[in-house]
Amino acid sequence: MTELDPTLERWRLILGEAGNGLLAGAALSGASAGQDAALAWLYDRDEDLDQRGIRRSAGTEPSIVRAVDWLDDIHRLFPKATIERLERDAVQRYGLHEVLTDPGVLERLEPNTDLLGAVLRTKHLMNPEVLRMARRIVEQVVRELMEKLAAEVRTTFHGTRSRRPSRVARAADFDFAKTVRTNLAHYRPSERKLYVETAHFRARTRRHMDNWQVILLVDQSGSMTDSVIHSAVTAACLWGLPGIKTHLIAFDTAVVDLTREVDDPVELLMKVQLGGGTDIARALAYGAQLVENPRRAIVALISDFYEGGNEAWLVRTAAALVAEGTTVLGLAALDEQADPAYDREMGQRLADVGVHMGAMTPGELAAFIAETIG
Repeated sequence: MTELDPTLERWRLILGEAGNGLLAGAALSGASAGQDAALAWLYDRDEDLDQRGIRRSAGTEPSIVRAVDWLDDIHRLFPKATIERLERDAVQRYGLHEVLTDPGVLERLEPNTDLLGAVLRTKHLMNPEVLRMARRIVEQVVRELMEKLAAEVRTTFHGTRSRRPSRVARAADFDFAKTVRTNLAHYRPSERKLYVETAHFRARTRRHMDNWQVILLVDQSGSMTDSVIHSAVTAACLWGLPGIKTHLIAFDTAVVDLTREVDDPVELLMKVQLGGGTDIARALAYGAQLVENPRRAIVALISDFYEGGNEAWLVRTAAALVAEGTTVLGLAALDEQADPAYDREMGQRLADVGVHMGAMTPGELAAFIAETIG
């Protein structure tokens, strides 16, 4: 059998059986044939292939292979980046819940934010044994997100760099000019190198925070999963800051105050119930009742702003908060991408009454809060 050119083989894997003309009498190698079967098991589910008259393969084979066997195959046949994409498509694009409700599969999955979102969406399908295993994914991803954001929050709330020297050696506070200037005596022209005997760093000014409230209202409808995750992590990072009183409220058509669980974001996320309708006005009205001193309060409403409740009530409540001096944020996304899909008409109505509309990463939200109260 003629050996297939590697480039043509790659295109054949992309196109599936529609690309058989590329083979010209040749056959896929053993590894490529395995990759083709694994891709067919997943992507043959795409209804668009029927509409276009294209099928990667014929028959009912995709239903025969168990999810755990498929997972074993892709871990053996593909690089890590491709594995993560295939796992994500299996859960998010094709809704293969068995990928997350099979203990053998969960043991193999690589924890990441996308997988965490999938776990939160499907945990109601899991039996107690599988749920305990899923919690491992939640704990690992939350720990990684906390470590990253906590460092940003500490830097942000500690203040800007001043001219005063510091004995604390932090890369972010490195004083390049002073370090070069004080070590010029150690420059060796023959080597064209400057040897640093003493490195210098700048101190940071402390921000003065006194009795501020940060109220996070997060929409827990299915489209807002990533924002729910990052809101929980953000609230946990803000919780320990002196002078800031943090609240976290989740809502759909009902409002649930999760403030007592803020210091344990893993437990908090395991309690969140994603999906359902959306009554944003009710949630904002609840948040408004929590405000103690309007001029020392920030209310962040995190939603796609597709209001299922009373739109006029939502706009009136937002306008009243702004009129009292409360800083009101309308965030269509709070995640690492900050790439929102939201009701732009409602967003404009809220902006017209003074709400700061946009999308932010958790680090950007922390910076906004620090700037507002600093």
